[in-house]
Amino acid sequence: MRHYNHTPLHRSTVGFDRLFSLFDDAPRFDTSGTGYPRYNIEKTGESEYRITLAVAGFSDKELTVQIEEQVLAVRGEKLQKDDEPSTEMLFQGIASRAFERRFQLADTVVVAGARLENGLLFIDLKREVPEAKKPRLVPINGSAPTTLEATH
Repeated sequence: MRHYNHTPLHRSTVGFDRLFSLFDDAPRFDTSGTGYPRYNIEKTGESEYRITLAVAGFSDKELTVQIEEQVLAVRGEKLQKDDEPSTEMLFQGIASRAFERRFQLADTVVVAGARLENGLLFIDLKREVPEAKKPRLVPINGSAPTTLEATH
């Protein structure tokens, strides 16, 4: 498994330290121990991320994306079809076994959506900082604190 050094990103971003360490820890949440299905995690915008899982052979009805207590769980299980004629498999290179892949999400990360396209499951994430957690500028000898807007 590759390990990416996020240290340079820690210096240029504020508040993402825990988020990057959670991405580093993501392989530990693999309950199958097989590394299946393979996945990518990418940054698609200033506060947007995407997890892409390779789920060839699975339909949207055979996949489940669930969030519980800041853990994103993706499960896949092939459905048996009674009306399909039975065939003798000579070689099976496309995996069709059940799986569960888990990702720990930071408190400020929400799932924006998921879509299945060409055997890839895309899960879009967005970092949303609540108003109460945004930094505020406290004026000296002045009025009430004002919320600072992100400048980077």
